[in-house]
Amino acid sequence: MKTAPDIHLNPSSPAPLPAADLRRILEEKDRLLAQQQALNAELRKHILLLEEQLRLARLRKFGARSEKLPFQGELFDEAELEVSLEEVEKELAEAEPKKPRKRHTKADGFDENLPRIQVHLELDAEEKAGARKTFFSKVKEELDIVPAQARVIEYWQEKAVFDTEDGSQQVKAAPRPAHPLGKCLASVQLLAWILVAKYADALPLYRLEGILKRHGGRISRTTMANWIIRLDDVFKPLINLLREQQLDGDYLQADETRLQVLKETGKSAQSDKWMWVIRGGPPDRPAVLFEYDPSRSEEVPLRLLDGFKGTLQTDGYAGYNRVCRENGLTRIGCWDHARRKFVEASKAAPVKKKGTKVSKADVAIGKIRKLYAIEKRIEKLPQEEKTRQRQQLAQPVLDDLKAWLEKNSTRVPRDSLTYKAIQ
Repeated sequence: MKTAPDIHLNPSSPAPLPAADLRRILEEKDRLLAQQQALNAELRKHILLLEEQLRLARLRKFGARSEKLPFQGELFDEAELEVSLEEVEKELAEAEPKKPRKRHTKADGFDENLPRIQVHLELDAEEKAGARKTFFSKVKEELDIVPAQARVIEYWQEKAVFDTEDGSQQVKAAPRPAHPLGKCLASVQLLAWILVAKYADALPLYRLEGILKRHGGRISRTTMANWIIRLDDVFKPLINLLREQQLDGDYLQADETRLQVLKETGKSAQSDKWMWVIRGGPPDRPAVLFEYDPSRSEEVPLRLLDGFKGTLQTDGYAGYNRVCRENGLTRIGCWDHARRKFVEASKAAPVKKKGTKVSKADVAIGKIRKLYAIEKRIEKLPQEEKTRQRQQLAQPVLDDLKAWLEKNSTRVPRDSLTYKAIQ
């Protein structure tokens, strides 16, 4: 029978640790492991946020500018949307007074009030010989345009010579028509054409120079620029009247957009300057006024809105805070700006596979879209009826959206684009 070998301990080996010390070591190891796991989770969250920001930056640089999303038609299949757009449309149809059905108009066409000329296509004498009667029927309509034509207006002033009692002669001339720029090579019609082409059609002056040259008019862009600058004084009384009309109203919209100006005292050409725009006035005759200022400070809206009392609609820029506070204005936000944050969050989200659930940003866009549907349907109604239908139809949508935002504000990662949009 074999016996167990004797075990001889090395007197130089360390003594085994007590159980209490082993437990402490294991607890420390668990603590460090938990700490590392928490750090890894935080880093993963940070990476996801950075990836989201990177996708948004790429979209802003390379993507389409439109905020229309390709999946918008599918949003209303989600269970999270209790009331679909079709139900809102049904409510609108029931609330809207019955109107006679309008004749369907094609997308392409023309204003029925345009002047018309008739072209008669006639049979020759041989073709209608022996006919009991002839008549014309309209078989086709075409939109026509008269191309621009340059011409020179010559003013010939009639003068009358009178003999005076002292034997001298006196000359009397027919009055000349007033011109906004006095002695100027351009007619009033040409000045109007330049302004409309530049500011309504966004054609730069060098292109207008080329167009005029094709028609035989040699007018440099520098000359046209000087005409535009001189017209500032001419239009000043009209602009002042428009601003007075705006400030007398009770509702204005304001915004500012950056632009670059080549020569601005004390600023480089690459620095931001600002074009301020204010829209308002009577609902049926709103005026839109632009004001350039190299500054974006709160002093600018204080100057532009001096004397205004009422409701001011802006984005979230803090530069309007002071004028609202000092003038006692009611400040309201803009749904386009609020919606845009959710659009950015949706576009920056990872690519969705078919059949996957839409994101919370998509759901918010769907809810906001109902408000746009309501506004589209009531657009041409009288103001009082608009107000009534907004209270009846839009208020429940707003209440539903507010409840949804409060419920989901803690269900998205903090500092994500969706979280910022909800806030």
